[in-house]
Amino acid sequence: MLEDTSFALHPGNEQQSKAVIYRDIGSVKTYRSEDNTYYFHCENGYIAIQFFTNSIVRVVMNRTNKPELNDSYAVVATPEKMDIAEETSDEQIILKTERLEAVIQKKPFRLTVNDKDSNVLLEEGERGMAYRENGEVIAFKKMNDNDHFYGFGEKSGHLDKRGGKYEMWNTDVYAPHNPETDPLYESIPYFMTLRDGRAHGVFFDNTFRTTFDMKSDREMYSYKAEGGQLDYYVMAGPEPKSVLEQYTHLTGRMPLPPKWSLGYQQSRYSYQSETEVREVAENFINKNIPIDAIHLDIHYMNGFRVFTFDKEKFPNPEQLISDLREMGIRVVPIVDPGVKKDAEYAVYQEGINQDLFCKYMEGDVYFGEVWPGVSAFPDFTDEKVRKWWGDKHEFYTEIGIEGIWNDMNEPAVFNETKTMDVSVMHRNDGRPAVHRELHNIYGLLMGQATYDSMKEQLNGKRPFLLTRAGFSGIQRYAAVWTGDNRSFWEHLQMSLPMVMNLGLSGIPFAGPDVGGFAHDTNAELLVRWTQVGAFTPYFRNHSALGFRYQEPWQFGEKYEKIIRKFIQMRYKWMPQLYSLFYHASVSGIPVMRPLLMEFPEDMKTYNLNDQFMIGDNVIIAPVLSPSVTDRAVYLPKGEWVDMETGAGYQGEQTHLIHAELDQLPIFVKRGTAIMQTEWTSNTDKSPKDLNLHVYAGENNESYQFTFYDDDGETFAFENGLFLRIAIEVKSTADAVTVNTAEHSGDYLPAYDKIKVHVHGLDDSQEVILNNSDNTAISLVK
Repeated sequence: MLEDTSFALHPGNEQQSKAVIYRDIGSVKTYRSEDNTYYFHCENGYIAIQFFTNSIVRVVMNRTNKPELNDSYAVVATPEKMDIAEETSDEQIILKTERLEAVIQKKPFRLTVNDKDSNVLLEEGERGMAYRENGEVIAFKKMNDNDHFYGFGEKSGHLDKRGGKYEMWNTDVYAPHNPETDPLYESIPYFMTLRDGRAHGVFFDNTFRTTFDMKSDREMYSYKAEGGQLDYYVMAGPEPKSVLEQYTHLTGRMPLPPKWSLGYQQSRYSYQSETEVREVAENFINKNIPIDAIHLDIHYMNGFRVFTFDKEKFPNPEQLISDLREMGIRVVPIVDPGVKKDAEYAVYQEGINQDLFCKYMEGDVYFGEVWPGVSAFPDFTDEKVRKWWGDKHEFYTEIGIEGIWNDMNEPAVFNETKTMDVSVMHRNDGRPAVHRELHNIYGLLMGQATYDSMKEQLNGKRPFLLTRAGFSGIQRYAAVWTGDNRSFWEHLQMSLPMVMNLGLSGIPFAGPDVGGFAHDTNAELLVRWTQVGAFTPYFRNHSALGFRYQEPWQFGEKYEKIIRKFIQMRYKWMPQLYSLFYHASVSGIPVMRPLLMEFPEDMKTYNLNDQFMIGDNVIIAPVLSPSVTDRAVYLPKGEWVDMETGAGYQGEQTHLIHAELDQLPIFVKRGTAIMQTEWTSNTDKSPKDLNLHVYAGENNESYQFTFYDDDGETFAFENGLFLRIAIEVKSTADAVTVNTAEHSGDYLPAYDKIKVHVHGLDDSQEVILNNSDNTAISLVK
């Protein structure tokens, strides 16, 4: 018979004998407080409740010891000092900050987290926090009928993740990514709940294999890990944007990337020679197609050995990089973690001689087969190894490389498990732990080693890092692409919710391989995917060996012309996009957003998978199916203008919109504005003119946004060398007023004024320009 403090979960009546037995944490025996933390000794373990901010509370359960509160690779914040009100009775304890309250029922321990208005965020019922004797820990929470779940990092399928079960275990998946394909390359154990227009978040900071189950029980959901502590944070919101700000306060925000990394990037697995790379670059220049980077996949190396070039195929990489740089193109080489086992290879020699590779407890180096063949793997959990690996990148930075592409860093291994033996022992900066515990942070720590060292080596220039694998906090170091997708329309469709959920998971710099990586793309698919790519934060075309080349000109002049138009459009939007990237770097709010982020009260936005927003006032509604030239577009509250036709549409309605192959439906909200420039050439991408496009309203709309600019290349902005202008647009029946009320920073750009274009102005309205801060603005009629 089960003890009172245990309970069984039965997977089904026919499997009663396979019930999973969990031991409940039990009733509170004693508790005490220390600073912002409250420690509870319960019948079957220990719990700590720690207030990080007024709107973030941390809950930690340890079944055997006092909870460990200083062991996280993901969290960079520290608890703030604050006043916490405490109310106690025989039955419960209530702990309150200005923004939330934790209500603890004592017998047994059950936790409810409320917001400041006593709205329930998280609530435990018959089941609460528990564990199994095998080390598994789990938390059960009540699920409201109106709960919608988002985030979870890189997951296929629809935007709203209710009804799914999601695993966090970084995995190389080359097979087609279907809605049921899980897990993938990134593990972000975080989600946001949207309930009746109010949002809150949960971050489960555990590096073991974790599972979020929003599927098995209609009244409960759970999150569990195979080992370690039950350690999670609750963020009070209540707006979706507030949740993102709170989560990225904990795990860090994206550093402001170099402008060139926001441009179009071309890749192939692989461009196999210097001659081929030069031909690709010259085609872009001659055809006036914008490009900022060409990627080198694994065939640039000597036998796939990292930190080498194949001197037959790439005889003078430094000259190649210099010549392309004069054309306005950077080179981004791939760097994998596997180091070829080769006694004559200097990198391998150093790794062995300096004891830098992953080992078993008994001292034997772990070897696995990857692209170079049998290989050893640096132990990035050791600070000494991270420094060594980072320093090796001088091989690249000394010849002019400013960007690196990390792949195979789950880590992927060519075996049945697809990864390293989980019994490998990592040094873990003095706290040894097995790979089973640290697998999910391998890519994160490789990214940290790479980014931090390149930042030192580039003499003030901003590095760019692209990664396939990561954990919460990866946004501090790298952009993310969604891995080995396919050239299928279904993969184009799936890429939108994937990138939106990555943005909702604190990773604003993300995107898919445009055109699809594997399989053969076709002209129509490449055009429609490029239209989407022009507005995804990360914009790269990448295709696999053995499949059709998919550079913009591969399908003839008709399609090349359309693709050129949309790649150029990316650069016309660059002032707006760069301002949004700046905002993401200081707030965590993503560039590409699901409509629910701006309209959380509108239930029709909750699972809108085929539209997205750029910033807070632009809706992109791409065509995502073949042979389609008309699609339904839902527009939320407000009045909206089709940028191409100038037609106006009422919000809170669905409209049928026509879009030929050379058209992308883009809608701007009336009463707002966007900043654009003009495309010039690959060798001169700095804007010479700024164009503020104002879309006139007439219903007393007021809109504020911050335009931001800097040199786009260095960290001089940290010392005041930036331009920041607060712009306000007010629309009434009589006038449209543009105010530039605040102008800060010492950066002097090439442009010296802002040209104001007002669209949809009524005959009864005048335009008033109020540049009280002496910003040079002029009206273009």
